[in-house]
Amino acid sequence: MASYRRRLFLDASIEHRRRWQLLQRMSTVSKDNNPLSPIAIKFKQDLQLKGLGERTQQAYVRALRKFTEFLQRQPDSATEDDLRKYFLFIRNQKHFDSSSINVAQCGLKRFFQITCPRDWPTLRLLRVKRELKLPTVITIDEVQILLKVIDKPAMRCFFTTVYNLGLRLQEALHLEVSDIDSKRMLVHVHRGKGAKDRLVPLPESTLLALREFYATHRNPTLIFPAEGRDHKQAKTATKPMSQSSVQLVIKAVLEQLKWDQRGISTHTLRHCYATHLLEDGVNLRLIQKYLGHASLTSTMVYLHVTTVGEEAAIAKINSLMKRKS
Repeated sequence: MASYRRRLFLDASIEHRRRWQLLQRMSTVSKDNNPLSPIAIKFKQDLQLKGLGERTQQAYVRALRKFTEFLQRQPDSATEDDLRKYFLFIRNQKHFDSSSINVAQCGLKRFFQITCPRDWPTLRLLRVKRELKLPTVITIDEVQILLKVIDKPAMRCFFTTVYNLGLRLQEALHLEVSDIDSKRMLVHVHRGKGAKDRLVPLPESTLLALREFYATHRNPTLIFPAEGRDHKQAKTATKPMSQSSVQLVIKAVLEQLKWDQRGISTHTLRHCYATHLLEDGVNLRLIQKYLGHASLTSTMVYLHVTTVGEEAAIAKINSLMKRKS
């Protein structure tokens, strides 16, 4: 018994050490596996201490790396004139779009605020004009066509869940068994953007689909576990399906349907969820809550992609103008 416990302890220690080494490596390399400089590592750690999400950290560290490449020296030696030249360079010569300029601005602002504090007017001067880009939305019938074309049960269940719950890609991938509250018919989303928890209504048809799919693997934790190369590892997997495998499926389906030029992606299903709820009369505030938007302004973009109610409004305008004339 003692040797058994000693073995368990050793196994746990090895696993703990392996995870620590992985975390250390993740904090010292960029997403493309290039080593980070000491100042970039400190910046990434500062962003972690500030509680920013992993994707935001990656974007800001990438912005710092691009600035460093422009400087051809370490960014903590930069002057305000260097910063001005860089922003003019990406705007006038590289022709970055507004969202890319915004990431560069926010990332470098953070760097020169928390990691390498500077009180430069340029950091307060730059303004980015936000472009209103309407999301791509397809009809309910088109969503059903797309889902039916997906042959693999695991992927069909995954994309159905994304649409029926209005989830982001990473939220759906990391869904766990404990997130499903079948008594209250709710799904607890707590691995979302910005670490904001939310509860999403669980349609009965979605619950049945999830139960049917779960019965094929019965992983104790994950709903969408990685299957492994031999497609037999789902039951014991500790990681979810890869994002790349999901993206390959949606790409193949869109090509098969000849929809690949329509700007459709996995995230389109989340846009469709919001738009279809709005068209069916669901209150905008509730849609904001279900999507996990911090601001109602983010949700209001869906008002621009639906024509529901416009016919009645036009009729009232015509009636009003007739009475005035």
